Formats: sequence, C-alpha cells, structure tokens
Amino acid sequence: MITSRRNPRVVAIRKLDLRKYRWQQRRFRVEGLQLLHMALDAGARPLEVFYCQEQFAGQEAPKLLRRFAQAGAELIEVSPEVMQSVCEREVGQGLVAAFALGDTALRPLPVQPHDLVIVLDRLQDPGNVGTLIRTADAVGAAAVVLIEPCVDPYEPKAVRGSMGSLFNVPLVLTADLPGLFSWLTGRGLRIVGADARIGELWGDTTLRGGVALVLGNEARGISADVRPYMQEWTRLPIVGKAESLNVAVAGGVLMYTWLRNNSRSI
Repeated sequence: MITSRRNPRVVAIRKLDLRKYRWQQRRFRVEGLQLLHMALDAGARPLEVFYCQEQFAGQEAPKLLRRFAQAGAELIEVSPEVMQSVCEREVGQGLVAAFALGDTALRPLPVQPHDLVIVLDRLQDPGNVGTLIRTADAVGAAAVVLIEPCVDPYEPKAVRGSMGSLFNVPLVLTADLPGLFSWLTGRGLRIVGADARIGELWGDTTLRGGVALVLGNEARGISADVRPYMQEWTRLPIVGKAESLNVAVAGGVLMYTWLRNNSRSI
C-alpha cells in the first residue's frame, strides 16, 4: 500500500491536472463511478487504478475494481490520505483511474456523406467543450473536431462535462485548416457555420444531409481565418434583449435541428 503523497506514482497522477503533463504522459485521469463504468463500457484502455478500500461504499466500487483487473489495468492500493490527494471530489469514492489518451490526429474516420461532424473553433471553456461532446454523442455525431489552440478535451472539467461521452465520440485536434476542410468536403459534407446574425433561421434546409457544423469561440464567434471555408450559414432567433447565446446552448439546438431534419423516426 502506498502511504506517502510524495511517492513518484502519486506525484505523476497528480500532475495530470496540467495539460503539459497529460500530453507528455499520454494519459488522463478519471474519477466517479459512473464515468469509470462508461469508460470501460466504451472500451477505453485503463492503464492504472488507484484504490482505497476504506472509502468503498456498497458493491459498486468493488465491482469496478474487478472490471479494471479484467481489463488489464495495474491496481495500486493507497491510503485514504493519498487517495484524497489525487481526487478532485471532497468526498472520494475510493477509485481514480488513468486512461490512455485517444488518437486525436486528423485521420480516416468512418464518416459517411450523410453524417454530422461538429467542428469547434478554438473554444476555451472546458465546460462548454464537455457539454458539446455530450450533445454530439446524444445526436449520433460521427466525430467532434477541435481547432487548436483550444481547451484540452481531456481537462478534468471537460471530462466531467461530457458525462462519459468523450469515450464514445471520436475526437480530432488540429490546427491545419486547409487539411481539415478538405478532409470534410472530401467525405461529402457541407460546411455550415453558426452565426448570430447571418444565415438561414433554424437551419431547416442547411442542416439536412451530411453536415460539418462549425461553432465559434465563446468571445468572438467563428474566427476570421475559418470563415472563408464556410459554404452556408445558419442562425437562431434572438427575440429578447440577450446579445447572444452560449455556444453550448446554441450548438445543442442546432444539433437537434439536424437530428430532427434527418431522422424519419423522430
């Protein structure tokens, strides 16, 4: 049992709070019993699991620990003090796991001409990114692309905000705009930008068939160097005095508009 917070294994997993170390180590930290179950259900590769049996309540944590053992993760028992040092929760549940980062390179994904791909233009709020990944999963999007520089989708707040959906939706991180939009159009998708002031209201016709829906940065919207790649635009009505909509809210409405327009069963 590890009892020292200065143990190298403990120090290494605590460093995963910082983006630099997540990408150096090629792994990220996950806690919360539901999230951990979802990660394993999605086939995510666990590397190591820190556990403290004194913090287990009920049968869920022991069941998870057995699942991690079956998945080949290294099991590391720690004291309550050490567990608390690697947890974000005030009241720990006795399990924290490190998973391998996914392959986030622009690569041939199984994207079909009728699919939806979400493109996030340099978003900076991890809560927004997590929520948008979760919504993309809910509507069956084929992938989420993050244009860099952007918030790390494996940042703890983004992981929590996704509620496990980042294990279900392929993620791509890229700064190569010509390569990205050539890749999208080459798969038969139309590039549709969301803007507060221009384009078709609600996207009733623009959000039909295969679409790459581009959502802009929280402060400035779609960037000047991204705008020339847009083939069509869509917007949502604002009839009150609000200046704009939160990007995660607007993205959710537009994603469900696409789903309504493209699903005969809804």
